[in-house]
Parts: sequence; C-alpha cells; structure tokens
Amino acid sequence: MNIAHHIERGHLWFPDKIALIFEDKSFTYKEINELAGRVANGLQGLGIKRGDRVALFLPNIPEFIISYLGILKIGAVAVSVNVMLKSAEVSYILHDCAAKVIITTESQSNQVLKADLPELQHILIAEGSAKDGITLAQLMESASPKAMAVAMDRHAPATIVYTSGTTGFPKGATLSHGNVISNMYSQNRCCGMGPDDRLLLYLPIFHCFGQNAILNAAFNICATVILQRRFDLEVVLNTIAAHKVTMFFGVPTVFIKLLNTDTSGYNFESVRYYFSAAAPLPLEIAQSWQEKYGFFIHEGYGLTETSPCACYNHDLKYQLGSIGTPIENVEMKIVDSDGHQVQPGELGEIVIRGPNVMLGYWNRPFETAEVIKNGWFHTGDIGRMDEQGFFYIVDRLKDMINVSGFKVYPTEVENVIYQHSSVAEVAIYGVPDAFKGEIVQANIVLKPGHRITEEQIIDFCSVRMATYKLPRVINFVDSLPKNPTGKIMKRLLRQQSIAQLSAVNA
Repeated sequence: MNIAHHIERGHLWFPDKIALIFEDKSFTYKEINELAGRVANGLQGLGIKRGDRVALFLPNIPEFIISYLGILKIGAVAVSVNVMLKSAEVSYILHDCAAKVIITTESQSNQVLKADLPELQHILIAEGSAKDGITLAQLMESASPKAMAVAMDRHAPATIVYTSGTTGFPKGATLSHGNVISNMYSQNRCCGMGPDDRLLLYLPIFHCFGQNAILNAAFNICATVILQRRFDLEVVLNTIAAHKVTMFFGVPTVFIKLLNTDTSGYNFESVRYYFSAAAPLPLEIAQSWQEKYGFFIHEGYGLTETSPCACYNHDLKYQLGSIGTPIENVEMKIVDSDGHQVQPGELGEIVIRGPNVMLGYWNRPFETAEVIKNGWFHTGDIGRMDEQGFFYIVDRLKDMINVSGFKVYPTEVENVIYQHSSVAEVAIYGVPDAFKGEIVQANIVLKPGHRITEEQIIDFCSVRMATYKLPRVINFVDSLPKNPTGKIMKRLLRQQSIAQLSAVNA
C-alpha cells in the first residue's frame, strides 16, 4: 500500500477531472500525478531513498501537495513543519528527524539555519528565487513525470507531524501508510464524500486535520479541492459561491466568526455539509448555527496521534453536544487513573485503540510508552460516555492550551520567557476565550530591581516562537502559588483568572 495510490487512481480513472484549484490555476488529476512524479524522480536524483526524511516548510500552495505526494511515491517520509515556527524551533525539528532535504519558500528560508544542521543536504525553494541551491521547479524541469508509487508495508512510516510536548520540546507523531489510509476511508464514509464534491481547504496542510481529513480524503474519493493560502473571511465567502463549494470544514473559531458576520449578501446554497474539529465546538455555537442555517455542524474528535480522526458525530444519529461515537475499526473507552474502564456517565480519561493510532513519537520510545499502553493510546482528555455510547469531552488532564486548534504547551513558552534576564519565575496557563477557545496567559515574577513592560516581553517572545504561542495577557506578580513540593499550582491560577473574568463581565 501507499497513500499516493489515490492520486494515481484519480489519474487512471478521471485524468481530465479537476483535482485542485488554487487562485487562478487549476490542475487535473493527471497533471497533479505527473507533477508529483517529477518531484519523486527529482528527489531520487538527489539521492533520497526509501525511509529518508524530507521536510515541508510550506504554506498552502500547490507545491506542498505535489511535493508531499512525490515524497510518498518513493517511500520517503514527509515531515510537516508549521510555517509559523521560528529558526530555533525549525532547527530543532530538522535535527530531530535528521531531514536530508527541506522544501520551503524564499521568504521562509531565512528561518532555516543550514550551518546548524549537518544532516541537511539540500534546501529547495518552491516559491520565490533560490539564493543558495536550486528551486523546486529546476529540480522538476528535467525529471520524468512517470513514477509509480512503491509498495509499502502498512506499518511503514509515511509522515511525521510534530506536536508540542509537555517537556517543552516538539515530538514527531509518526503516522504509517496504514494509519492515514484507514483514516481517509473512514472520513469518506462518515462525511458522505463523493467524486462530485468540492471541498474548500484553507486550514493549514501542515496540520493533520487539513492534510488527512480534507486533502487526502478528497483525493481518495476523486473529489475537487479548492485550496487557499489561509483563512480570509471575505475570500472564503466569495469562493464558496464562485466555486460552488459543497463541503465546508473549519475549526470552532471559524464558525464563531461566521455567526458574528452579516452573510446575507453571500450565497451558501451549494454547501450541503459542515464539519468542525481540532478543538471542542461550544454547544451554543452548534445550536445557533443550526437555528440560523438549518444545518448540523458535524463534529470530529481526534488528535495528531490518531491520524487524526477517532470519533464522529454522526452518520446515523446526530447528538447535540457530543463528539459522537468511534469511527469504524476504532475502539474508545473511558478509564480511571488505574486504567480500568468506568461506568457510563462517569468521568475519566479517553483512550483509543485502532488502525488510526500512530506508530509512536519519532526516536522517543520513552514518551511513546507513556501514552501507548497495551495498544491503547491515552489522550490526556477527560470525558464521559453515555448509556447510548456517545462520547463527550469534559476537560483535560494535561496543561495543554488549545488556541484556535493549535496546541500550546506551557513549558514550551516558559522555556523561552526564562531566557529573559529580568525574569525570576513564570507560569503559563490557558484561559477561556470566546473566539479562540483559549488564549495564553502568563504570570511573571521579576528579579529584584528589574523593570520590564508587557510589550517588551511580547517582543522578546515574538522572535523566538510562533505567533499563536505568544502570551496575550501578562500579569506581573510578587509570587506564584505552589504546593508543598514546590510545584506551581497552575490550575489555581486558571481558576482565579476565570473568576476575575466572570466578575468583570457580571
């Protein structure tokens, strides 16, 4: 098996059908497959072989897609790198996975410090000019368009998608060909996708949601993808009408923004299906959407480590406020702290088992063993299951902060702030936000005699980490609450911030 078999099937069955639309360009299934073939042969010409890692540090442009498919065709491993990361973060990931090639843009290449990466052999520029080396177009120019996807074992690594770790360092969730293929077929069935569907894709392709639940699922059913660089409300609304989009995928913040926008002048009639994932969908948003537009927002639940989909609401019976029931061939249950399954209605940790569960974290056997136990992936999410088998998200065991679907771990931000010479102690935690789901908040204790402003802290952080990780609220305090062992009590800080927010809004 090979994930890239789907684009080859599309080429064989629907060669002249439009597979991808981007700005003023369109690509047929035949064209996408042949472009991917050129990338595959070009990479082999550079010495890239089965199992080698090739990093994609690209925005939502067609070059991401054809590069991704070309990498998979030769059995190499595609490593997705968040385009919002800065040089230190990029270097860490490239070193961790020992990438031999990175494909990026001229503007983003400034974040790739080749001198610090002895394993990195080539930087290919997919957009803009190449100051050093060659462009992706030059690599492809003399390469043959013919490249059949090699047969891979279902457990062979296909992609690595990095997710922030509780230690402050990103971990590479390694997904196999079998993981992704099982997930895209489930997505096709659950969402009722067909060859005539037209899917809007503005969510980042470096994220597992955009990459697997939309892009790969669409190609697997030979549908058409309308790709956009990013979410722009007016562009999205105009595109839906212009291209007669039939399936709309988003995160809760997108649906919140749409609900708060006057859309009376736009035509939504072509859209038959709405889907939300990456963060919990507030119940009031789901209800308001149904009342305003007459459609359910179907909800998916999963994690990067589950490829991503594990649960879906719902192909048979929609249950408002629920994340639904497990997709086919996937099992889910709620367990207590000892790993024992609890009764319906009782709270516990959600654990998942099935063909969607990752191989593990790249080169991290200890961290892998911490989350995959006896074949069950421990999500860190607190939930419950009702008597009918529907699951509900309640809270998190982890300190992870979910900002518009992007995961931010406090230690990662704290490690940066601690680099500032004026900072004595810092605690990072998440607080609820009506639009983003959560925002990052910081409580900082300064060293005696030091003075610094909120703006200076943000400026310090902004050159060292992705924008979505930046603290949006900074409190300068005299001390941080700690338990008897000296651990900062972040849950108490969160509760205090929520109480203060409630008092202000009362």
